[in-house]
Amino acid sequence: MTLLRGRARFIRLETVRLIEIAKTGHYSSVFSAAELFAALYYDVMRLKPGEPRWPSRDRFTIGKGHAAVGLFPIYADLGFFPKTWLNDYTRLGSPLGDHPDMRKVPGVDFSSGSIGHALSNGLGMALAQRWTGESYRVFCMMGDGEMQEGQVWEAAISAAQHKARSLIAIVDRNGYQLDGKVDDVMNIEPLADKWRAFGWEVHEVDGHDLAATTELLRRVRADDERQKPCCVIARTVKGKGVSYMEEEPGWHLGYLHPSDAQAAIAEITAEGK
Repeated sequence: MTLLRGRARFIRLETVRLIEIAKTGHYSSVFSAAELFAALYYDVMRLKPGEPRWPSRDRFTIGKGHAAVGLFPIYADLGFFPKTWLNDYTRLGSPLGDHPDMRKVPGVDFSSGSIGHALSNGLGMALAQRWTGESYRVFCMMGDGEMQEGQVWEAAISAAQHKARSLIAIVDRNGYQLDGKVDDVMNIEPLADKWRAFGWEVHEVDGHDLAATTELLRRVRADDERQKPCCVIARTVKGKGVSYMEEEPGWHLGYLHPSDAQAAIAEITAEGK
């Protein structure tokens, strides 16, 4: 797990650096998912470094596309595009924007922006295998506020109907959305029971426990006997890794004063010592 913990720190530190270039960004949405990103891209998903369009690769769609700032450093690290691209993040002419664009960024399988569409697209990719003969898995990460979108549940019931067993949804259950606590805005519990009622296999995990998260995702990815789609509800903390962000959900979108940035970098770095 040492490598994966290092990659999670790398994701958080690069997020701070890139948002410094952009002057605004979504820190806490990336930080809640950093361990999930590390587990998927550096252990669980079947990928080929340097070959972002490899036909047999596992696919990844993300509904919370505002967290793409934490994905771009991974794609550069995997050789999907030059690392120098990161230095111009969101600048005029750069392919790297606040949300991922599959037409411009190698490694991006789905252009997200408007919340709620990622699962539908993931289902389409999963069903496409029946014509292509490929054996990839499709991972779809969604925010918990995204569970308030009707299209998510239309896709969920359709995936169960079509027995889309290669589709694996991951809900980043960090408890907050832009307008406040998710369950104050619109209560989504009992979330696990809802997914089961829609015909999905459901698992829950501490999304910051890399050993447990990686073991679970490996297991559901390798399960060739499952005849239904799978949902993993990852219990996470918004802003995980920077204490003042964990205590203040307003960091969903913001910009760090230099002294706050130094404090965040020091805290993230110290976590690995």
